[in-house]
Amino acid sequence: MGTPEFAVPTLGHLMASQYDLLAVVTQPDRPKGRGQKLTQTPIKKIASELGINILQPKSLRDSNFSQTLKNLDPDLLIVVAFSILPRKILRIPRLGSINLHPSLLPAYRGAAPIVWAIANGETQTGLTTFLLDSNVDSGKILLQNEVPIYPEETAGQLQARLSILGADLVIETMKRLENETLDPQPQSEAGVSYAPKLTKDDGRIDWTQSAETIHNRIRGFNPFPGAFTMYNNQSLRIHQTLCIETQYDVPGQIIEANPGGQLVVACGQNSLSLLELQPAGKNRMSSNAFLNGNSLSIGQVLH
Repeated sequence: MGTPEFAVPTLGHLMASQYDLLAVVTQPDRPKGRGQKLTQTPIKKIASELGINILQPKSLRDSNFSQTLKNLDPDLLIVVAFSILPRKILRIPRLGSINLHPSLLPAYRGAAPIVWAIANGETQTGLTTFLLDSNVDSGKILLQNEVPIYPEETAGQLQARLSILGADLVIETMKRLENETLDPQPQSEAGVSYAPKLTKDDGRIDWTQSAETIHNRIRGFNPFPGAFTMYNNQSLRIHQTLCIETQYDVPGQIIEANPGGQLVVACGQNSLSLLELQPAGKNRMSSNAFLNGNSLSIGQVLH
């Protein structure tokens, strides 16, 4: 059971394993892009190419869907980046349902653990396989792997790494369950934190925060929802920055803006050099290219 790119490596590993994959469950096709063209999920696209049985229920509570699952008589459900499963679905597999979560539970329970780990300046995260129960990300832990977060790594880059490492962990979990060498452990009540779903507004930069905090949030919100600020009543997305140890009085104020040089903005503590930008409706560009085509002046304040 899965939908986005993060689940694709696990599907590939399952197909290459000794286990029989009975079906893939993914979200229905949805309109996407400017033309609102009906688009397959990444998991459906791969499953179709591999000739796997695909189920796309409009609702997980649909009785026809649950009956279809019962008829398949699965030993195990593997869940990666999917919806919360109702109790009647959790009761179907003989051995239960395994979820792959990209954090070291109980830290960062919720929809966006990779994003918030980077945005909060963490230097380490990890992967957890656990048994699903009726609550969100709270089931008994099966296996965990610690994974470092690289200093300039974005959420998109970390997600790509974790998706492959996570696929390995899922297969290892299945083998050890089969060999009865796993002892599921309840999650600790200490260290619980949450990673809520993101909205576009989460990406708006608050220049009163420190340069380091903003820098980490820009990394964490790349690619979604994207970190942005406003200049001349237009949106300006920020893709890459560099922290500079200089202090100025007005957060958001441009303190250097010279074509061929740097575009530097004051923060609540220290400053940021904006290295890669994207004005609304245009492609990503270097700060130098941006300054050559846009009128920004020292003293102007970004909001």
